[in-house]
Amino acid sequence: MPTGTIGVMDDLAEFEAQRPRLFGIAYRILGEAGEAEDVVQDAYLRWRSAGDVTTPAAWLTTVVTHLCINRLTSARVRRERYVGPWLPEPVATGNDPLELAERRDTVSLGFLVLLEKLTPPERAVFVLREAFDYAHRDIGEVLGIDEANARQLYHRALARVGDARRRFTASPADGTKLVERFLAATVDGDVAGLEQVLTEDAVIWADGGGKATAARQPICGRTDASRYLTGLATTRRALTATLTVAEINGDPAILVRESGELTVVLVPEIQDDRISAVRAILNPDKLAYVKTQLA
Repeated sequence: MPTGTIGVMDDLAEFEAQRPRLFGIAYRILGEAGEAEDVVQDAYLRWRSAGDVTTPAAWLTTVVTHLCINRLTSARVRRERYVGPWLPEPVATGNDPLELAERRDTVSLGFLVLLEKLTPPERAVFVLREAFDYAHRDIGEVLGIDEANARQLYHRALARVGDARRRFTASPADGTKLVERFLAATVDGDVAGLEQVLTEDAVIWADGGGKATAARQPICGRTDASRYLTGLATTRRALTATLTVAEINGDPAILVRESGELTVVLVPEIQDDRISAVRAILNPDKLAYVKTQLA
């Protein structure tokens, strides 16, 4: 075998060993799985043409982080013009080999939504520190700043999202049982049953992106949320749909399929053994990645 071919194969093997972590970083910074995949592929092309790299992990992390910051800067403009609430793209984590659930709280939809409050550099620093336990000095090297500035960015980000960060109060098994109760009450049109599992200030966000019918304003409060959900369950489309529970972004979630096609992902957020929020992703563009995972 020609030496050049061996070199290409070695490069590929080294990169593939890094891929899960790189995707995990990119997905958390961007909140979009498709964009994260594009970033990782772009990083690979740069890796192939970089020549000898003495510290592949650090080099690739730096490239991916900077690519994400650049993309996120332009993405924020698009999100400001988005039709209705913008939610992150869901990813299946139940049996997925990607290193997304290593820090389960840092891949939840609630956490990713909180990160929308941050500037791109703050978000990158926060992800590297919170999700991957990078030292401030190493984060500074990745971003090309000194350690003091890295610390400042982290603490600024922490001040913006720290108090609102999710606290896990239910075990995975208990969380699944709660979501199953929520699903049963919704399907049965049981308003009283829903009110028992929802917090008083429960909120529903629906992301249709103008491409699927969805509420363009959040549904707030236990009573309105319960009525909204039971109303949806009685529509002709809902009556013929198949609903199952699966792990999405580290949490038990509900998959809605119509004629075998995934059309909605509902991700409840659990707080103090009740559901405090439900995020519904209906935009078909945002379901493309999770469809490939579940195929």
